[in-house]
Amino acid sequence: MLIPRPLETVDAEGELVLDRATTLSAPEELGGVLAWFQQALRPATGLALRESSSGTVVLRLDPDLGEEAYRLEVTEQGAVISGGAPAGVFYGCQSFLQLLPPAVYRKGLVAGQRWAIKAVTLTDAPRFGWRGVMLDVARHFLPKHDVLRFIDLMAVHRLNTLHWHLTEDQGWRIEIKRYPKLTEVGAWRPSSQVGAGPDAPEDGRPHGGFYTQDDVREIVAYAAERFVTVVPEIETPGHVQAALAAYPELGVHKKPLDVWTRWGIDANVLNLEESTVQFFLNVFDEVVDLFPSRYIGVGGDECPREQWESDPRTQERMKELGITREADLQTWFIRRLDDHLTAKGRRLFGWDEILEGELAPGATVASWRGMAGAVSAARRGHDVVSCPDDVVYLDYRQSDSPDEPIPVAIPLTLQDVYAFEPVPPQLSPEEARHVLGGQANIWTEHMDSPRTVDFFAYPRLCAVAEALWGPAERDFDDFSRRLEHHLTRLDALGVEYRPADGPKPWQKRPGVPGRPSSREERAAHIASLVENIT
Repeated sequence: MLIPRPLETVDAEGELVLDRATTLSAPEELGGVLAWFQQALRPATGLALRESSSGTVVLRLDPDLGEEAYRLEVTEQGAVISGGAPAGVFYGCQSFLQLLPPAVYRKGLVAGQRWAIKAVTLTDAPRFGWRGVMLDVARHFLPKHDVLRFIDLMAVHRLNTLHWHLTEDQGWRIEIKRYPKLTEVGAWRPSSQVGAGPDAPEDGRPHGGFYTQDDVREIVAYAAERFVTVVPEIETPGHVQAALAAYPELGVHKKPLDVWTRWGIDANVLNLEESTVQFFLNVFDEVVDLFPSRYIGVGGDECPREQWESDPRTQERMKELGITREADLQTWFIRRLDDHLTAKGRRLFGWDEILEGELAPGATVASWRGMAGAVSAARRGHDVVSCPDDVVYLDYRQSDSPDEPIPVAIPLTLQDVYAFEPVPPQLSPEEARHVLGGQANIWTEHMDSPRTVDFFAYPRLCAVAEALWGPAERDFDDFSRRLEHHLTRLDALGVEYRPADGPKPWQKRPGVPGRPSSREERAAHIASLVENIT
């Protein structure tokens, strides 16, 4: 009944009962995992679960296992959780928790509950090293507490990469000491669009918030304790109106702007002056200091070029740089960021539009416009994270039902998402090695609360987690049976997931227009967007 499903399960006779005599043991290298495990077990069980030299439940390292692989052996006498590295032991502990009654996930004492695990041996390892989810906190700010909770839920499902989308036209969410107006001005907007489309109304309610650098350090450390890497993203050279509202001199027209209140693609972009490039290099210097991640996101998607085409100074700048096409301006800008990050020992991570120019060898591509970017990047020798919008965009509606709140784009059912395959079939085995894995993307234009994020993310994110952890061959019926039990865990965790029979009355939002689209229309639109990727 576990999610993700282990590679191998061997049942045995008997059961292990956790009681007041139960102790835990671990070597010094696993002290952090042990502390987390005790904190996970104690609230609901009320058991002390003290550390001893020969515990009932033993955590250990096994060099014969891969870093994220684990083996969990449960008998009537005790349990041994082995991993090739602390991460593997942590995932074994997560499976141990799933074997217990779902009430173990509650935060208060569950009186009268018997804490027993059936004897079993699990042997398990992930298929992909990048098992991620992108969380957009720029369109709608998510308070720190809720980001930490989101990370906890990722860890339950053995997801290990949080792609954190921190800046947008609608808000700048990370404190940059050198440029305080980015958050003093750019973190707040006076209103927000409700629904989709150019005629959609606005709510007239101010919205905003940002993370201090101390908040960021706390979130990064909290995630690391759960073996989740936080990959930050600072959008450039489009999707930048919040930055332009704070510092108008960064824009093409250098005119005062407000933080944008609409959704979609904003025409305002960065100018390409050396001072603007230096501004963002300085921003990324602070970002690099805050995030130890090997990868640093620079955006690069959906950058309009109309302002560059019509602006005399930009045309003059193109001549200075020896550039003849506006499209190559973005390439030049991204390459400047790429060189800077590479010199700092990091790797640039950007949306598949960055493939329209030459990249440093270490640049990594997020393929969102279908899988064309994944194919092109891998064949050009770049690593790839697959996140095609027609499979794993979890802001898309979940059925064709008129009861779906916010009916955006094509429906992506649980079964659609479960079929996610990060490796394009066109790739050779050598090319396929460039596919690091995949991620789901959660864009929050229409998610104005943690409850709404829950509704769109779960249980579809459970399906993504299994697709990224387990083998390419899958059985949706088997997954559905296990999910039925897993939902009782989500209940205990307080996750307000979408029920299988559709949204409940209190989850419906009548009068909120969406962006209906057929799968054929969506495919044609994406095809038109990727014509420059080869």
